[in-house]
Amino acid sequence: MEFQNDRIAIAVSKGRITQAVQPLLEAAGVGPLSDMYKSRSLVFETRTPNVELIVVRSTDVPTYVRQGGADLGIVGKDVLLELDGEGYYELVDLGVSRCELVLAEKQNIDERLQNAERKARIATKYANTTRRHFAEKGVYVEVIKLYGSVELAPLCDMADRIVDLSQSGETLRSNGLKKVETIASISARLIANKASMRLKEKALKSIARNLESAAREQASGA
Repeated sequence: MEFQNDRIAIAVSKGRITQAVQPLLEAAGVGPLSDMYKSRSLVFETRTPNVELIVVRSTDVPTYVRQGGADLGIVGKDVLLELDGEGYYELVDLGVSRCELVLAEKQNIDERLQNAERKARIATKYANTTRRHFAEKGVYVEVIKLYGSVELAPLCDMADRIVDLSQSGETLRSNGLKKVETIASISARLIANKASMRLKEKALKSIARNLESAAREQASGA
């Protein structure tokens, strides 16, 4: 696979998604020439000429794609849910970095609080998603926006519940919390800049197909 005329940039979320998608990128023919997870570099040439990978903060991936800094992006569905979805297309569910966005509460929560959801205080990094979720239920909640250590909020009596990512539930249990509800299933998604999809349609669709095939093959072999 070689794209002679178009330089293509793929933005990849820094962290656990980087490690999870590297085998898919390799199988799709756009693997990096060095290990993205171990290297301190932020831009990587790939095995396909004219295709490069850029590693950015997960919350910045949609911005890079929307603003044309990258043609494609790989980012968790949790990040996309928190945004408005303008300026990019969601192309493929890559099926890696799977987890859940959950509502959790103290294991020994007061029964009166449990039955008074309209007054609940919810601590979360996902303020927009949380407000939307409860608004759809017609339930009023106070949302407390945090940027880290969300599990600490109920322990400090700052919140009654939290909305956060959970994979095994171990972090919740170790902090005296229990899952109440799954709000969304999360995995890494491939997104594309809308203008790039018009101007570089053939190349981007080729990469998307190869990544989707790699993801399907990996899933069937799991």
